[in-house]
Amino acid sequence: MDASDIDDLVALDHAHLWHPFTPMRQWRERAPLIIERAEGDFLVDVQGRHYIDAVSSLWCNVHGHAVAEIDAAVREQLGLVAHSTLLGLGNVPAIRLAARLARLAPDGLTKVFFSDAGAAATEVAFKMAAGYWFHAHAQERDTFVGIAGAYHGDTTGAMSVGYHELFHRPFKHMVFRTAWAPSPDVSHSALWRRTAQPSSCRRTWAQEDDAACSAVSDEALDALDALLCELGERVAAVVIEPLVQGAAGMIVQPPGYLRAVAEIARRHGTLLVADEVATGFGRTGAMFACEHEAVTPDLLCLGKGLSGGYLPLAATLATDEIEQAFCGELAEHRTLYHGHTFSGNPLGCAAALASLEIFERCGLLAAVARKAELLARQLDPLRDARRYPLVFDVRRRGLMVGIELSADGTAATGFDPSRRLGYEVSERCRARGVIVRPLGNVVVLMPPLAIEEGNLELVAQVVVEAIGELGRS
Repeated sequence: MDASDIDDLVALDHAHLWHPFTPMRQWRERAPLIIERAEGDFLVDVQGRHYIDAVSSLWCNVHGHAVAEIDAAVREQLGLVAHSTLLGLGNVPAIRLAARLARLAPDGLTKVFFSDAGAAATEVAFKMAAGYWFHAHAQERDTFVGIAGAYHGDTTGAMSVGYHELFHRPFKHMVFRTAWAPSPDVSHSALWRRTAQPSSCRRTWAQEDDAACSAVSDEALDALDALLCELGERVAAVVIEPLVQGAAGMIVQPPGYLRAVAEIARRHGTLLVADEVATGFGRTGAMFACEHEAVTPDLLCLGKGLSGGYLPLAATLATDEIEQAFCGELAEHRTLYHGHTFSGNPLGCAAALASLEIFERCGLLAAVARKAELLARQLDPLRDARRYPLVFDVRRRGLMVGIELSADGTAATGFDPSRRLGYEVSERCRARGVIVRPLGNVVVLMPPLAIEEGNLELVAQVVVEAIGELGRS
């Protein structure tokens, strides 16, 4: 692409394109990085420069870009039908994918409702939960319990159960009633901060402190139990991001916490909704994060990696019991009156089926465990507080990593947001050919599961160098 074409694209972007989660005034102060194509682990811009996609194009790419098998599956489906509604009709890929997901999911999740984005999948789950109790003549169960710091998307229901003051304050009047249980956030607990030694040469990360993890988990679980006791039979469901709260800054839950939450929900007779939009499809080392602790939720929300990161596709999986609550005589009006134009889109479902075939053929989940350990070793130099004074904590589960930065290595002091340390690290990485996107002061690494090990090592090396360089500046 020649320079004049690139200049035209920049001008059109600045004139018309409103980017998500982007400060637009600052965005228009510089020329954007514009991606033209992709191959394997790399994104390629309009000037032909290659960048490793270390955030999986916002946590959704699984097998890399331009995967022959997925490309072929989409082309084949395109030759048949690109889209046909599921309202009153079926289509071949949607039927086959629903059956495949029911076989893969934790036992008991047999019904699949398709939508087109993770936030929509959570909205569907909330309506299913509320509708289940309504049809069970328990309309008083209308309160959802969320975990502090949760993020479930930016539609109204998702905001309600994943409310974030910074993101959602202008829309507070739109959200519905939610009660909050504390997050088992060991990194920011007073207990771990008291034992951490940020000035020492060799740090210990929060999730490696077994005593702190156990104490923080017990405290959070006791608070959840007390909250459910207080609310009694008003609770529709407890909603959780299993194992990792992604948008909260890659907050890794202590071992056993998820299982205990499920047991508490069952004991109180309420539903459990697991939002695996970010954690599903191998990110934590299992197909679904719930598998690590043998948890079967009543409702399971999927998105992002469902189609291999190719096309917008999401799903909400439910138990037979929940689906049956919406079945009855026509005069009873039990139907779930909810749907999306592109629910079960054949192209997206064809891509998803091809993606799942690759999972099985390539043994991808086993490779994730190996690559996760490789990544941990490559990030180990960040334990040196003298060389990397900005680092407060490194959190990891599978190939989900958050490197939290702080002005003096302690989260208690924080830093001036105007310094934009996470942004500065991402800019230095980009200059070295690696794309990362921070969550405030947390540098996030979430590479495609199929990333080549040499490229994974390069990602870690670049991030470590960028953090060290910024700490010396």
